[in-house]
Amino acid sequence: MAAPKNRRSVFLGRLPLPERNFLADALRTETVGGVLLLVAAVAALIWANTPLRDSYEAVRDFHFGPGSLGLDLSVQHWAADGLLAVFFFVAGIELKRELVAGELRDPKAALLPVIAAICGMAVPALVYFTVVTSGNGSTAGWAVPTATDIAFALAVLAVIGTALPSALRAFLLTLAVVDDLFAILIIAVFFTQNLNFAALGFAVLGLVVFWLLLRKGVRGWYVYVPLAVVNWALMYNSGVHATIAGVAMGLMLRCHRREGERHSPGEHIEHLVRPLSAGLAVPLFALFSAGVVVSGGALSDVFTKPETLGVVLGLVVGKTIGVFGGTWLAARFTRAELNPDLKWPDVLAVASLAGIGFTVSLLIGELAFGTDLLLADEVKAAVLVGSLIAAVCASVLLKLRDNKYKKLCADEDRDEDDDGIPDIYEQGNPDYHLRMAAILEAKAAEHRRLAEVVSRGTTGDDGPA
Repeated sequence: MAAPKNRRSVFLGRLPLPERNFLADALRTETVGGVLLLVAAVAALIWANTPLRDSYEAVRDFHFGPGSLGLDLSVQHWAADGLLAVFFFVAGIELKRELVAGELRDPKAALLPVIAAICGMAVPALVYFTVVTSGNGSTAGWAVPTATDIAFALAVLAVIGTALPSALRAFLLTLAVVDDLFAILIIAVFFTQNLNFAALGFAVLGLVVFWLLLRKGVRGWYVYVPLAVVNWALMYNSGVHATIAGVAMGLMLRCHRREGERHSPGEHIEHLVRPLSAGLAVPLFALFSAGVVVSGGALSDVFTKPETLGVVLGLVVGKTIGVFGGTWLAARFTRAELNPDLKWPDVLAVASLAGIGFTVSLLIGELAFGTDLLLADEVKAAVLVGSLIAAVCASVLLKLRDNKYKKLCADEDRDEDDDGIPDIYEQGNPDYHLRMAAILEAKAAEHRRLAEVVSRGTTGDDGPA
């Protein structure tokens, strides 16, 4: 019988079991990284607001590196331009995997998170632009509130202990991956100045060599790590932000499995590099970027200066309206529909959670206001305040739905036949119904036997009471 035409795809539907297991593993790692990121941010704020502030500035501004190669950088720049390349390398692998094996491989399924991510970046930028033009402020920071920090968002979930169903977790992760892609494009297009075409040409050549080695199946970290460092240095000296090199190399890795492979090269390398990204690169970036001086006057400036107010409102209001509105528009005017087990308040909670912008927002803030150090620090404070408000709002919304989430997760995890596969993934299998019938019959027989034992007043067939 032919499949019905024009069937609507279910948005936030139940994921395939392998995809769900991979997602769970990835989210556990991201959650740990998010907690470390939170700890590093708090440590930076404490360090920068105590009598040890001078030592913080001395360490952050300490320069080292080969000046002849244009790499005599401060510790803060090494963290932002060097270590974050590792973070974006992992982001590139995640994006590649989503494109070839994840939610983005199906154009109809990909349309919804793409639309949600685009709206979730356009509306915050519009909010920022509206606020700063009304207050005669600088429009240079329009991109600051457009980014979502997935690690920090998942850290909030870990702290409040909410058991999100896998469909919403998948939507948040996919949304963040698409969000990262557009943030990378924004950095590459709008924050690239004074191009050195010779260095850029050699960087492109190095990336081509990297791709050819992968295509030829060459193995060995001692080949790829030095080449990656050279590509990064060339990209940095070209004037293009150095993290673009990390993204490009991540996208080149093969992320689909061939016959006989347990893991694709992309999955294997991501498994090796992700702890370095989540446990070292991003926390160190936070440590040397989040250390802003916080005082009563500084906090009041966050809500009075047009640039900082635009960042806060962009993250808290713009992100929520953009992601939620984009999702509704896609579900209303495309062939995607919401899973009947989930409600629009769930989408609203995730949309507000997307307002937690940290890593990329801080980076864009540094790029946008690098020549005005005072305003750059005030924008960083605005990112922290806006992310905190978004986290509180999301926590309240998620807690209101907590009992519903627990019930959905219990239904997803139920495994009454003890075969290691949740029953919900086997319900279309005829063997599953036979096994369940046998299990139910065995349980009924056991209940009958116990009832007979109790009625005879014995503990067995012939033993004494």
